[in-house]
Amino acid sequence: MASAFLLDMTRCIGCEACVLACKAGNQLPVDTQYIELIEHTSGTFPDLTGGFQNHRCYHCADATCVAVCPTGALFKEDGLTRLDRDACSGCGYCVQSCPYEVPVMSDGRSSKCDGCAANVGAGGSPWCVTTCPAKALEFGVRDAILAKAKERVAAIKDRYPKAQIYGETQAGGLGLILVLPDDPETLDIPADPPDAPAVVDLWKHVVQPVSMGATVLAAAGAGVLGIIARRNHMAELREVEETEKAGVSSGDPDTEDV
Repeated sequence: MASAFLLDMTRCIGCEACVLACKAGNQLPVDTQYIELIEHTSGTFPDLTGGFQNHRCYHCADATCVAVCPTGALFKEDGLTRLDRDACSGCGYCVQSCPYEVPVMSDGRSSKCDGCAANVGAGGSPWCVTTCPAKALEFGVRDAILAKAKERVAAIKDRYPKAQIYGETQAGGLGLILVLPDDPETLDIPADPPDAPAVVDLWKHVVQPVSMGATVLAAAGAGVLGIIARRNHMAELREVEETEKAGVSSGDPDTEDV
């Protein structure tokens, strides 16, 4: 059964409690974080409106990062996009392919939110959800989360005429359902991210075959060089043996026993 986050941006107060809780709960390095609050201002002075983009993994159903990952380090589970950093080769394809610019490289490997898999698996909740003081974040079964998001949008339409749900269909359906007060572009969120960006086709039809071909050629090349080196070495040994035999037969004092 698919799980999902509910993120109500009409309730987010920008306190960054989720940022700190995520960082501490997941014991992230100093230079790494899975959530970033980015302040946005739109409109023309003096008619300005402001808000926050709660930038985090969107857990796409059609996750391009999973599609291009050559090692299986990125994979789908319970509707969320998980990451096994131990299996990451550090190729960076996920960083290049994500339409939301979520994965980053940290210590030579991919780094991103995995939905607090260990914590949830032990019966807890994601750290960000547990600590949100404004109740802007919830976590649960995706169908229930989506239904609650629709109820909230209906309840705030008078105050936010452009209020809408984001994530119901984008990228195949997201594991992060957002309640937005306005069009997604006002928070620098792509209104319609591509389901299968060109980089996926590039990986499947160009990069992967070339990489495999290069690996095969490298292995073949190493084998040929090994054979040549062994032949040269054997030829040198035969030459030394012939020289020693010639010295003994000629009575060379340097080759006779003392």
